[in-house]
Amino acid sequence: MRTSRYLLSTLRENPADTKINSHQLMLRAGMIRKISSGIYNWLPTGMRVLQKIKNIIRQEMNRIGAIEISTTIIHPKHLWEKSNRLKEYGSELMHLIDRNGRKFILGPTNEEIISSFIRNEIFSYKQLPLNVYQIQNKFRDEIRPRYGIMRCREFIMKDAYSFHLDQESLKNTYNIMLSTYKKIFKRIGLKYAIVPAYNGCIGGNISHEFQVIAKNGEDQLVYSNATDYTAKLELVEAICNDKRKLPKENIRLITFTDINNIIELNTKLNFPIHKIIKTIIVKAKKNYKYKFIALLIRADHELNIIKAEQHPLIDNPIKFASIEEIYSIVNINTVNTIGPINLPLPIIIDRTVAVMNDFIAGANKDHAYYFGINWERDLPLSNIYDLRNVVDGDPSPNGIGTLQIKRSIEIAHIFQLGEKYSKIMDIKVKNNNKNNQFLLMGCYGIGISRMIAAIIEQNYDTKGIIWPNIIAPFQLAIIPVNIHKSFYVKELAEKIYNELQLNNIDVIIDDRTEQIGVMLHDMELIGIPHIIIISERYLDDKKIEYLCRYNATKELINYDQLINFLKKKIK
Repeated sequence: MRTSRYLLSTLRENPADTKINSHQLMLRAGMIRKISSGIYNWLPTGMRVLQKIKNIIRQEMNRIGAIEISTTIIHPKHLWEKSNRLKEYGSELMHLIDRNGRKFILGPTNEEIISSFIRNEIFSYKQLPLNVYQIQNKFRDEIRPRYGIMRCREFIMKDAYSFHLDQESLKNTYNIMLSTYKKIFKRIGLKYAIVPAYNGCIGGNISHEFQVIAKNGEDQLVYSNATDYTAKLELVEAICNDKRKLPKENIRLITFTDINNIIELNTKLNFPIHKIIKTIIVKAKKNYKYKFIALLIRADHELNIIKAEQHPLIDNPIKFASIEEIYSIVNINTVNTIGPINLPLPIIIDRTVAVMNDFIAGANKDHAYYFGINWERDLPLSNIYDLRNVVDGDPSPNGIGTLQIKRSIEIAHIFQLGEKYSKIMDIKVKNNNKNNQFLLMGCYGIGISRMIAAIIEQNYDTKGIIWPNIIAPFQLAIIPVNIHKSFYVKELAEKIYNELQLNNIDVIIDDRTEQIGVMLHDMELIGIPHIIIISERYLDDKKIEYLCRYNATKELINYDQLINFLKKKIK
């Protein structure tokens, strides 16, 4: 490829509305361009990386006998109504109506459409197991798209679905897929962790996520400082080894007219935040005698939604009480001073709150707070539950060491779905006893577009992206200094360019009429890992300057050794 025939759409400065490195670099390197909130066009440099990643995925999927298909992104709405996921996804679904009034959605995932398709194609146990996959654009109407392609509305995924007659077969394919994903990410050069995960709206009972460690990630991984324990933040049990101390204070009611909420007791009046509790009102299960339940957690802790949803009295998915609903429970003008004392609701107490003494809470009166609250003297202590996210320094659930938390990016998720969709879509086959039997399903996704962002988050410096050899838009760049002025530079550059192509090295030659600084800046920005500079300065010595982006080194290479040298570097 020649830059004179290539769309090299680089930018010198970071766009104003970008926050994280991968988003900034993808725009500056001319990989993507935003056309609307969370929607991007892919430019040639981005497409070259994208296609190389797709090729790796296809190679590994085909190697295990998976079969590539392509399903429509436009799903009949009734399929999602049948699975009840229309309500679960809610406003994240983009709805369409055709000229005949038929209703559709743009698919964010494909369990319904795949199940409907397979139901009409598999009739006998002899066709099983079956593993199909596709690489496809998908759409989720994110309420707050951000971070470029890491959290966008239109995204690219590889999704696969397997079908089985028994659990042993499903488990076997699940393990094969897990191993295949490891091979894919190893080839690409990602550092990642595999952790048990929450199945969420997809369903099933077993799942694992592949998480890439990155300081700008949206997820959080939890590690033990003493063992190899690793887990997602929302699934980690919060251990509390503290013992409740005896009361030292009397309970007292204090009003602060200039304080608007319990957090300001800390930020404005310097009361210790770990001595303050917050009260969160959520909806109870429909068959419970109360409509609402109060959850108590420490003010410096975060409510863990997934844990709360597992409580037998709390509605799932969790629903927070509205301001109007809270007003109907406590007759106050602001919801910011709600507290547990005299609250006409059942209370679920976080483990950490249960060992507090002399603590502070809202008094269910405007601008009023109780100080010096103690359990069993001022409040009954019952219904204790793990409600919070862990924090740095908490005891490890395995009893060894303490916890550390790092940011991460989810790039893949695999599930054992069981019979969930088979029963919904009535997918049955005759088994070897000639009895009808529901199929077991697995599903396996890789977020290809967000994986590109994750790769960049692990591979960049102040000059630009540093792509792994296998997925770089070009493996090598030739920068001929003054190519339009020096016959000898041009002749040698063209000769080397042709030889590299014959040796299957993906190369771009910068034949623009630009200064060397501009050419070098662009090649480094877009992430080309190997660069050679041809100039008259070294022609008499028959040498070429080589730059390696991986270790920022330079060296002079003889002409006659160049091809073999580069083949070893790029292998």
